[in-house]
Amino acid sequence: MLIDYLTTLGKWNWLILSAVFLVLELLAPGAFMLWLGLSALLVGLISFFVDWPWQFQLVAFAVFALASIPLWRRFAHRVERLGDQPFLNRRAEAFVGREFTLEKPIVSGNGTVKIDDTVWRLAGPDLPGGSRVKVVRADAAMLVVEPV
Repeated sequence: MLIDYLTTLGKWNWLILSAVFLVLELLAPGAFMLWLGLSALLVGLISFFVDWPWQFQLVAFAVFALASIPLWRRFAHRVERLGDQPFLNRRAEAFVGREFTLEKPIVSGNGTVKIDDTVWRLAGPDLPGGSRVKVVRADAAMLVVEPV
């Protein structure tokens, strides 16, 4: 049954599969289905000029899909640029290198500091309240500090 279907794979099946992948990419963007859709489109276009067995078509689709991974990475690096808000989704990283005054002491290596309207968790050496600290690293939602 599946083999019977595969033996009848033709150019139109590949073009339909390509359209399905591209529509899926529109519904759930992530640039993954895009490359599968382009690979299916390429196999379909080649099928207009070459009469090849279904096994070769599937292998060509797999090769094109795998070859698209480095192309996607190269393309993604070119497109990915810092915008006007480079720390938009990485707020903690924006504090690295900045200095703050502790309102509360750091006890047992843990403490908090209020920055603007947010209270951030701190990790660092025990220090009394009122001490100046410098953020050396952002570890998820925790700021790692050292005394100034």
